[in-house]
This record gives sequence, structure tokens and C-alpha cells, in this order.
Amino acid sequence: MTSNLSTPDRLVRLIIIGDEILSGRRQDKHMPKLIELLSQRGMHLAGAEFISDDRDTIAATLERSFARSDVVFCCGGIGATPDDQTRQATAQALGVPLVLHPEAERLIAERCADMAQRGSGSADMSTPENRQRLQMGEFPEGAEIVPNPYNKIPGYFIHDHTFMPGFPVIAWPMMEWTLDTRYRHLHHRTTRVEHSFLAFNLPESRITPALEELERKWPGVKAFSLPSMGDKGHPHIDLGVKGEPSAAAEALAYLRAEVERAGGKLSPPDKRL
Repeated sequence: MTSNLSTPDRLVRLIIIGDEILSGRRQDKHMPKLIELLSQRGMHLAGAEFISDDRDTIAATLERSFARSDVVFCCGGIGATPDDQTRQATAQALGVPLVLHPEAERLIAERCADMAQRGSGSADMSTPENRQRLQMGEFPEGAEIVPNPYNKIPGYFIHDHTFMPGFPVIAWPMMEWTLDTRYRHLHHRTTRVEHSFLAFNLPESRITPALEELERKWPGVKAFSLPSMGDKGHPHIDLGVKGEPSAAAEALAYLRAEVERAGGKLSPPDKRL
């Protein structure tokens, strides 16, 4: 198997915020989608973190994150109900107040007017319901909006952190817009490849010295080993390398030869299965 990868100069990370994810009431869909979007742009995900809705937990996580120079996507908790604490926690982490962003205020008012035209709610922004909705436009001072083509209520961006709601139909277009608008210069910066193959009849402990030697011989190449019990009764190891194309190709050839030298096989014992 071979796939094209790329490593930008800066790491890309994901923070998922929500008790419903940690409790299992909902399953995260953002990480595989972000991996897909990054891959399409020659980038990759360097890490992901899942945290609760607790404000102090979010603030502590963000304080550590803001201290780094990474590109970070944060999903969840930017609504206006009591369990939505991300906006407040962001302001807490940065030591700035929450302020109603004028463009967010305008967009939320447009959304309320659109809903009123469809017979739902009122366009009067002084009603209690609409005043509550306006809270979703209160962002940490200095933040910029992230457009929301689904229902106009924006997310926000500050210090290379993009904050989006937990709903995939809203968050995913925001991810795409951010990658293509703010980080286009990071697309397809450095070409890397990933190669892998299956090794049979070989304990992982026997091939580990070869993996260590491989990384010494080719310092820019990373080796990986993923053991599996296998289907149809054929345990195997998914072995592979990641790195610059020419070095990775050399390392792959070396690893294949080492598997056979160690007594392993490159095909299942019974090819009919």
C-alpha cells in the first residue's frame, strides 16, 4: 500500500470538547473528516485531544495550546446553553473579556430574520429568545469570525485556533474554509510517502532490531509495526515506512529483505484463503 502524505512546517491538532463524546452518547466524526480534508491538501493531523465541557478543564487545555505555534481546530461548546463553555473558557485562557462581535451580531440578526420569514420566531432582536441567540456572537476580544454557510451563525478564530460547533454539517465547511483561506500556504509543502506490506510467520520481536536499524540508516524515515491476529487464522504484522520518497523506497526494500532474512513470509501460508 502506498499513499501520499505531507508534513507542513507547523503541526495541525484537533481538540474535541463535549461530555457527550466522553460518555459515548455521541460518536466523534470530526477526526476522520479532518484527516480527510488535510490529506486532500497534502497535510496531516499531528494529534487530537478529547476533553469535557468543564470550563476550567477547557481553559487549562487552551492555555497550554495557545502557548504553542500549532494550527488547531476546536469543535464543540460554542452555543449559548449552560453546558456550552468554550467561548468563556477561551476568554479565560487568554485573559480577555467576551465581547459581542459586530459582524456576528449582524449575521445572527439575519438568521433570526430568515427564521421569522419562515414562520419560526421573531426578527425582533430585543426578544428574550433572540437576546439569548446573540450570546453565540460573544467571542474573546480580538477574535475574528469564521463564516457558517449552513445557518450564518459564525464560529471564531484567534491565535491560530479555529472554534466551531459540534454539528458536522456546520463544522466541516468551517474547517474547509479555514484550511483554504487562512492556511493555503501550507498546502502540499513537503512530499512524503507511506509504504506498507504484510509479513507472516514472523514474531514482532524478531523484526524489531531491523526497524531500529532502519531508522538509524535513514534518519528521516519512520518505521511502523502493527501486529494483527488476522482474519482466516493468519496472524501477521503490517510493516511500513513513512518519509521522503527516495529514502522511503530504499528503507522499504531493506525492510522487505530483512523480513525474509528473519524467516518471515510476504504472503499468507495458504494462498487459497
